[in-house]
Amino acid sequence: MKKRLFPVVLTLATTVGLAACGGTDTGTGGNGKEAENNEGNASSEDPQFLNLLTGGTSGTYYPLGGEMATFISDGTGVETTAQSSNASAENVAQLSSGDAEIAFVQTDVMSNAVEGVNSFEGEPVDNVLALGSLYPETIQIVTTADSGIESVEDLAGKSVSVGAPGSGTYVNAEQILEIHGMSMDDINQQPLSFDESTSGIQDGNIDAAFITAGTPTGAVEGLSATNEVAIVPIAEDKVNELIETYPYYASDVIEAGTYGMENEVQTVAVLAMIAVSDTLSEDLVYNMTKSIYENAENMAHEKAQFIKLENALDGIGTDVHPGAQRYYDEQGVSAK
Repeated sequence: MKKRLFPVVLTLATTVGLAACGGTDTGTGGNGKEAENNEGNASSEDPQFLNLLTGGTSGTYYPLGGEMATFISDGTGVETTAQSSNASAENVAQLSSGDAEIAFVQTDVMSNAVEGVNSFEGEPVDNVLALGSLYPETIQIVTTADSGIESVEDLAGKSVSVGAPGSGTYVNAEQILEIHGMSMDDINQQPLSFDESTSGIQDGNIDAAFITAGTPTGAVEGLSATNEVAIVPIAEDKVNELIETYPYYASDVIEAGTYGMENEVQTVAVLAMIAVSDTLSEDLVYNMTKSIYENAENMAHEKAQFIKLENALDGIGTDVHPGAQRYYDEQGVSAK
């Protein structure tokens, strides 16, 4: 069955891969001045290296980011390296601090950063811009078929992985519990990575895990090789209530057959996006944008099929880098 998506649309743990960073860009940034670099040849004003922050090695960001980095390198003439990280919230913080230039981020986390809420409470970010949306990131509440957990309410009193504090997954878990009249105090929360989460379920150390990632997710596929996986559904009325309260969510369905499950599962998703430092020149980001969207069909990762130019501005509620905007204007792409 074809997947249905209905758009309705800090903590720093570790400083990663500074050797791969380009350092401070002395170029023109997002001020509209061009460095005469439309043909993909690196300008002297561009950094020599770009650091693309992704996520954990068992998620979707890391392998897809590796492919993307290759096309960006080829299309811009600037060597780009994908780095594993703690994902969305940390990625935005590192972009803001100048420790990276490009990053995968959830659209909801990016909105939080600009507004200065949740993980960015009182510390709004004003120097990170959107490049474009990529694909839906499904909120998967993973457990096993014999756990007895059949609804979000059944998580009460259970040991549940919710991701690192401040991560996009953590915020998703908070908001989904809130819509169900619950809070983190109602569960025994565990701040685990995707790999740690599925290992914990397999070993019986935890009962369930919130995992926000494109499906199928590698860590959950690994679990399905040894256990009968179940995904906890979110009832339609709760989906609608969540979307009404937090418009960056969308209704989503996990297909039957995913992780060996017999039936499809109703849940929600946010969108994965690429964010960039505002220090990058207009021409460099123009070529980065072109490299991503014109090569998506050449990427092997399963999620690449969802990366489409016509959807590049979906869910983007923050400012777009002038270089990306110029490319979209030339291609006739506008927000829906």
